[in-house]
Parts: sequence; structure tokens; C-alpha cells
Amino acid sequence: MRNRLLPFLSLPVLMAPVMAMADVPSVAVDIPPVHSLVSRVMGELGSPDLVIQPGASPHGYSMRPCEARSLADADVMIFVSDELTPWLAKARETLAADADADAVELMEVPGTLHLRYREGATFEAYHDEHDDHDSHDDHHEYAHAGMNPHGWLDPMNARLWLAEIAESLAAKDPEHAATYRRNAQAGQRELDTMTESLSARLAQVQGTRYIVFHDAYQYFEHRFDAPASGAISLGDASTPSPARVNEIQARVARDNIQCVFREPQYNPALIESVFEGTGVKTSIVFEPLGVGLPLGETLYPQLIKRLGQGILRCADA
Repeated sequence: MRNRLLPFLSLPVLMAPVMAMADVPSVAVDIPPVHSLVSRVMGELGSPDLVIQPGASPHGYSMRPCEARSLADADVMIFVSDELTPWLAKARETLAADADADAVELMEVPGTLHLRYREGATFEAYHDEHDDHDSHDDHHEYAHAGMNPHGWLDPMNARLWLAEIAESLAAKDPEHAATYRRNAQAGQRELDTMTESLSARLAQVQGTRYIVFHDAYQYFEHRFDAPASGAISLGDASTPSPARVNEIQARVARDNIQCVFREPQYNPALIESVFEGTGVKTSIVFEPLGVGLPLGETLYPQLIKRLGQGILRCADA
């Protein structure tokens, strides 16, 4: 197990706290929301290393040398799924060559809710089916059918993952197992309180009509019963076809859409061109990774609350 002790410390008074950290695993994570969940479990014992920097798309990313080094040095790699970061699977095989290193794929955790991507710009071809089974075969059936990997946006998935993260770290670091589990349980209680409060607030604005930039928010919509009316783009970096734009514009006119949510790092001119002259509110930011929020254990709950606040603002439009 690796650690990051300084090669030499001349002051004896510093030796005790440094040695206390010697057995804490080195942890690498993929995206800021997972960094937040792992930070909540590790608490004061340490902090994970983030591989994909804030604001970058996880679907395609070129690691910097320091990020590759964090992955190579990790005792545990915790990530959402190979569907979200297909490039990371090869990087793990190449860089994380230590046979003792563990890889924790959160969407594979038993009990995790799986939802499929919705079809069409306005989701009319989508049937509200989801898979809450936990077998390996079920997971891959959904992957082949278009499994949506943005599962962290359901706080109940995150709640489940906190326990899995604690057990993974406890297996590497039995000395601090009780602390990891205690931190995870505290984080679960916090998520329960937040989810209950936000559910009550969003229940008051059910039926809010909005369009998202791309279909990343289905898990949030499903948990809080706040479905979107469509998505402009197929993916976070793709340009919609003229037919898709026409479909969205027809939905706006027919259903009196109140808002379209923008993602700050992607093509604001596209939103303006699609919705110009419609009267639809286009200023609300809605993004899935916590862009602009401070890294750390508070990022995840702040992200979920910010999505809820976006819908509440739209309801007032």
C-alpha cells in the first residue's frame, strides 16, 4: 500500500500525525460528484485525487501527467461506469498495474437504479421502464440497450454508493474501518434529509415544463417526479440535426414550454438560436457535474439542491 510521506522529517513532533496517515489508501476518482462522496466517507483521514478536472466532459478526456500519476499510484479507483468514461477503462489497465489496486464501478453496485436513455428529442418514444436488478447480466443488457450512466443524479443511488465506498476503503484500511462506516452513515442521513426536503418543495411545482440541453438528468427527474419535456442534443458535445431542432420547437409551441436549461460549457449560441423569439426562459444553468462548486464533501448535496432550485426558478418564470 502506497503513501505520500515526505522522505525525511527532521522535527520529531511532526512524526506522529504523519505516521497515523500511513495506512490510509490512496484513492483516485473520476468526476467531482464522486470525489464529493468519497471525501464524505474519508473525512479527516484523507482526500481522493480527481482524475477529470471540473468543467471537463467525462465522455472524452486527455489526462495530464499528474492525473495519470494519481491513477497509477492509486490503491483504489472509484468511478461511475465504463459507459460514462470508456477511455478510462484502457487507462486503468495501462496505469493501475498494481495487482493489489481495487476498481469500484459504482453503477455495478447491487441495488443501483439503472435507467435507459430516452429516444427522440421529446422522449415520446421512451417507455418508463427501469432496471433495479443487480445481476451482471442485467447490467449489460441495459448497456446494450442504451443504459444512461448519469446515475449519481439520483440521491438514493448516491446513498447506496456511500456504503460501498466505505466498505471498499475498510477492506484496504481495516484500522480506520469504523470511521469510514460512521462517515458513510452520517452522509446517508444527510442525503435522506435533503431528499425529503427537496421532494416536498418540488411537489408544489409538479408539471413545470422545461427542456434540458442533453439527456443527463433522467435520474434526478425520476427521483423527484419532475420530468423534462425533451433534450436539445443527443450528447453534451453534439450538434442537433435540423429535424431534432424542429421537433423541439414544435414541442415549445404546442406545450407552452417555460424554460430551457443551459449548460455553461456548451454552445450557448445554439440555445439562443433554437429558442429566439419563443419567450422561453433561457438563463437558468442546469448541469450534472457541479461546475463552479467547491470540490469536497459538500459539492454533491449542493449539486442536487442546485438542480432543484433550477426547476423552482423555472416554475416562477
